[in-house]
Amino acid sequence: MDLIATFTLAAATVAIEAGIGYPQRLFKAIGHPVTWIGALIARADGRLNHEDQSFARRRIMGALALGLILTVAGGGAQLLSLGLASLELARPLSLFITALIASSLIAQRSLHAHVLAVATALDHAGLEAAQKAVGAIVGRDVRALDETGVARAAIESLAENFSDGVVAPAFWIAFGGLPGGVCYKAINTADSMIGHRTKRHAAFGFAAAKLDDLVNFLPARLSALWISIAAAFLPGASPKASQRVARRDSRGHPSPNAGWPEAAFAGALGFQLGGPRFYGQTRIDDAWIGSGDSAAGARDIRRALALYRRACAVHCGFLALPALLLLGRSLIWPA
Repeated sequence: MDLIATFTLAAATVAIEAGIGYPQRLFKAIGHPVTWIGALIARADGRLNHEDQSFARRRIMGALALGLILTVAGGGAQLLSLGLASLELARPLSLFITALIASSLIAQRSLHAHVLAVATALDHAGLEAAQKAVGAIVGRDVRALDETGVARAAIESLAENFSDGVVAPAFWIAFGGLPGGVCYKAINTADSMIGHRTKRHAAFGFAAAKLDDLVNFLPARLSALWISIAAAFLPGASPKASQRVARRDSRGHPSPNAGWPEAAFAGALGFQLGGPRFYGQTRIDDAWIGSGDSAAGARDIRRALALYRRACAVHCGFLALPALLLLGRSLIWPA
């Protein structure tokens, strides 16, 4: 695999998505790759997940379903890559077209817009509108949240999705090209849809949940590092506290990965995140992350967004650096 090409592709993908995002007109016309993958997962769930079967058999069927989903999604991406290569376009043009397609796998622009909408609602439209806005990006019961709870939920979602929606897909594009990014997105989408410990999905979604933990292991920790570096460029934020809280409190999160970026945000900005929350009628007594103030508002969301923008810039810069170093080495020591 040509790492120069894939790292350059990853950097270009992130830059393009930051500039144009995924146009709403395009979404209305053809949908989105995640919705296509989601439809495939839902079909597999409906056809292969039978509650009258044994737990062990449903685990096996879930693993087979995941393999099928990855074969279809990753195979389609590989065929698309080969099709572009067969056109024998100029390398910059081929890179641009591939990066334009791959940019649909990154969510940095849309994530910023959704979280900013929560802050705007808190400032101008009241609690009910803010609950509706944050409900679009979190899975918990937002009706029980006060203004502080809404703000914390928005910041927590921003931190977690910086890893899942920005760093991780770019990481797998950097090491696996377009097929690597598509396979990651398929795994992550499968986890979000069927990777829950419910009666229906505890067995069938087991493979998706475990594989999602695996593919997010390094990106989550890289996300915490980018956040800590970005804190050095935001007045009032603390890089040292970001690193310290990430190391200390990340294990308190129920996810083996999501705690890293959340703790890095909490430490950098002096917040206290996590804590008890409701999913439907079920109370989840999660540990607190960070040692700052648990009260938060629209201003705190905007500070978190300022840190997020800097972390995205750090992320893009570190993607571009290996590509430049690899390119320079190939020019000095050609194969």
